Amino acid sequence: MDIRSPIVKFVLKALLIFAGWYMLYELWLLPDGSLDRWLSLNIIGTSAGILEWLGFEVFAVNRIIGIGEYPGVEIVNGCNGIAAMGLFLGFILSYPGDFKNRLSFCVVGIGVIYLVNIARIMTLVVTQAMWPEFFDFTHDYSTTAIFYIVIFLLWMIWVNFADTNFTPKRTAAHA
Repeated sequence: MDIRSPIVKFVLKALLIFAGWYMLYELWLLPDGSLDRWLSLNIIGTSAGILEWLGFEVFAVNRIIGIGEYPGVEIVNGCNGIAAMGLFLGFILSYPGDFKNRLSFCVVGIGVIYLVNIARIMTLVVTQAMWPEFFDFTHDYSTTAIFYIVIFLLWMIWVNFADTNFTPKRTAAHA
């Protein structure tokens, strides 16, 4: 294993970023709770607004959002997308590329993840009201899988369009 290999560098950098993110989140952000609370309430407000625009009678109380008289869905820490955003940022920041392009793509990617999470929450709220027997499956498998597939696709877009080649540069042979 060559430590200078771009793949080894990527893996080591990613592990360091993920460990740093984990410590930052678990030791500071999660216990403080303000970022999780703000993001959860923001997602609920946005989801409620869109669902109302679509004609649903929505209620929102603290971190719970629902339709009509049906039980609501609680947006707990871990369901608000912060961990997924950290995962995405780790992949992008670990992979080579121009800093400005990387920063721009991080902002766009977090926006996409945020919008996908809004769609995920709206899907869960509608499923809870209309087809409660499918809620657990929808929550545990389908919406979660879609969420992480989007993160993977974003990373693949970055890998394919980053301005840096991941393979080592070859020098021309001298004659």
